Amino acid sequence: MKVRVEFLGTGTSQGVPVVACACSVCASMDPRDQRLRSSVRVQVDGKELLIDAGPDLRQQALRSGMKKLDAVLLTHEHMDHIAGIDELRAFNFAQGRPMDIHGNAATLEAVRRVYHYAFGPQRYPGVPQLDLHTLDNLPFDVLGVPVVPIEVMHHNMPVLGFRIGSFAYITDAKTIAPTELRKLEGVEVLVLNALRKKEHLSHLNLKEAIAVVEQVAPERAYFTHISHLLGKHEDVQGELPIGVELAYDGLIVDL
Repeated sequence: MKVRVEFLGTGTSQGVPVVACACSVCASMDPRDQRLRSSVRVQVDGKELLIDAGPDLRQQALRSGMKKLDAVLLTHEHMDHIAGIDELRAFNFAQGRPMDIHGNAATLEAVRRVYHYAFGPQRYPGVPQLDLHTLDNLPFDVLGVPVVPIEVMHHNMPVLGFRIGSFAYITDAKTIAPTELRKLEGVEVLVLNALRKKEHLSHLNLKEAIAVVEQVAPERAYFTHISHLLGKHEDVQGELPIGVELAYDGLIVDL
């Protein structure tokens, strides 16, 4: 299974730079410090998958040159992960079919609530066409691509990570149960959230994220969902163990 991962966004809910912030990270001219909301494009065996559809999806899809999209996997219901779903209309028009959306029950209920106009009995012409598929933390199949969900806790909210072959993507995690960590055995590339250096109620900080990487022991690890409070990319990268990198927008990883 050949997998290519493109980081469409690596920022936290506010992105970087943060509106009205004049800190050194937000003022940085290093493009690696300019982070859209977190999302990845996963190309596997000719299929195009998107993990999360945040508010920057239009900009991300144009920058990436996305012409096709087969399905969307949603990690959870927070707006920085679902606020771009209306942009999927473009793929409805281009591909002539509804978009398959996979998520847990709470996430899909939020999609129905936020995008109520896409599900009503009298839908306005041109609203997004969405086929919702409920996940229950058991392995599932997306157009022939096997996917293993990994449930993590975002404070008290269950969030789904996803393993596709030897690639695993986890965001908005604070704790991961041992049973879910075992699903990561043998992973070659692990993507994990690392919000900042100071401890946070619902996100792994840098120290905690490094500890998870040490437990899983992947060949390579990349941190995402990064806040301006973590520091400049260049500075933080120099503090990381061998084999661990800060992801940045536009980074492509092949497995």
